[in-house]
Amino acid sequence: GACASGGNFQTVAKALVRRGSGQVLTLDAQNHGGSPSSPLMTYEAMSLDVQHLLSRLGITKCILLGHSMGGKTAMTLALQRPDLVERLISVDISPVSTTPVSEFSAYISAMKSVKIPDGLSRSAARQLADDQLRPVVQLPQLRQFLLTNLVEVEGRYVWRVNLEAISYHLADIMNFPVFHKPYPGPALFLGGSNSPYISSKDYPEIQRLFPKADIQHIQGAGHIVHQDKFEEFITAVLNFLPPP
Repeated sequence: GACASGGNFQTVAKALVRRGSGQVLTLDAQNHGGSPSSPLMTYEAMSLDVQHLLSRLGITKCILLGHSMGGKTAMTLALQRPDLVERLISVDISPVSTTPVSEFSAYISAMKSVKIPDGLSRSAARQLADDQLRPVVQLPQLRQFLLTNLVEVEGRYVWRVNLEAISYHLADIMNFPVFHKPYPGPALFLGGSNSPYISSKDYPEIQRLFPKADIQHIQGAGHIVHQDKFEEFITAVLNFLPPP
């Protein structure tokens, strides 16, 4: 997802492997985590990044799982190159424009305005950043999620995520490319019941582009489904995977 990294999925990956999913790779999108910065941050560009990685690793077919922005990247790749994607799991996102741009824009602005003096301990720096984000980002779990990007570089605290690129490309990230040809493989749309991102008004477009889609909502989960309801999320993913 936007402002996330592969690290957010480490626990999920380990649980899936432990329970027999086979090999799992966790990726950082461009401008996120340890991946390089890129001035062009569209879903087509992010899909190409994944295609290049698959090619470099000699992976001819994979099961793709993506959350939010990662879900839209996974959908784009499945629609562009269905031959590479055996199954698709989109976590709490639909193949449509996502409306609350202003809300996310406010989070990015709040992150940009965080001021942390040099020389603080990691816990003190996190607490200070948390206090500064709180007026704009009310949900504690959302603040914790954003704070995973706060890193220490040569004694100074900086955001690991490329906020400039994300804010510049916010319209691209909130939109979804136009596709006419559907993805023929199995797809799981796994939403949180307390989140608006997979709603009944999106069902016709999901079914147009993903005719084999199964739409499920996990009760009591918000947008970060895998964090809010970890066990239920793992079970839903494993149930969707093909038998070994």
